[in-house]
Amino acid sequence: MTHFLKTLSAAAIAVVAFSAPALADRIAASSTFKGASDHITTGGVSIVKTDAGATVVILDKNFSLDGAPDPTLGFGKDGKFVKASLLGDLQNKEGLQIYVVPAGIDSTDFNEIYIWCDDFSVPLGVAALN
Repeated sequence: MTHFLKTLSAAAIAVVAFSAPALADRIAASSTFKGASDHITTGGVSIVKTDAGATVVILDKNFSLDGAPDPTLGFGKDGKFVKASLLGDLQNKEGLQIYVVPAGIDSTDFNEIYIWCDDFSVPLGVAALN
């Protein structure tokens, strides 16, 4: 867990250190969330490559989820959430958030990002990546 927190901190610092134009050059994919399962989920999401080689998922400062039990963040493909791609529990239901993609997960294998409810096994929001 300590290594994960150090990696998260290093990735967060690397992302925050980018100027807006430099960050734009590092965006591998981006999209906007759409609510699912009668939930309201809005805001942008981006996948960014850092100088250190890490891949991070950034929920924009305009991100918002109306609420649900146990929301998590992960990838999906073609309309299906892939539980093995879980990035962790949602840190907050609104605002800027940064998640490090573990080394064993290749973000290019997926075409969606999910806000997922583990308690009910339903999507709360989906962003189709482009």
